[in-house]
Amino acid sequence: MSRMGTIEGVTVKELVRHPDDRGFFEEILRDDDGLLRRFGQASLSMTYPGVIKAFHYHKRQDDLWFFPVGSAQVVLHDLREGSATNSVTQVLYPGEDNPMLIVIPVGVAHGYRVLGPKPLMIVYFTTESYVANNPDEHRLAWNDPAIGFDWSTKNR
Repeated sequence: MSRMGTIEGVTVKELVRHPDDRGFFEEILRDDDGLLRRFGQASLSMTYPGVIKAFHYHKRQDDLWFFPVGSAQVVLHDLREGSATNSVTQVLYPGEDNPMLIVIPVGVAHGYRVLGPKPLMIVYFTTESYVANNPDEHRLAWNDPAIGFDWSTKNR
């Protein structure tokens, strides 16, 4: 069974907004942030309310996630043998009201659930470009018993 905590190698960058009477400006990712070991690809995806997209992991690439529209529940689970945080599950709540970047290293399973009534947008960066005939996408079920994450909302 997994334990909850912070996963070694996962980095979170809190983003700073600069609002004024016209709207706001916000930097997302800079080359001097030192977050990605190299840059491969940037992608955009939209997911409808209530959808869970989980789990998958990579053997070669790191991911960096940013959610500019909507709200998400991000679930990370360390699958790396020999990692000090092996079997740890980490949960984050990024989105338009809580802007952050999340760096997800090789070997950490990841997925998310859309929270709230509107679609979620994710912009993500990877350290390698997608190769259709040799994808670095390794899937696990959203309810994989080895991870054992309960995706239901806990009313308190």
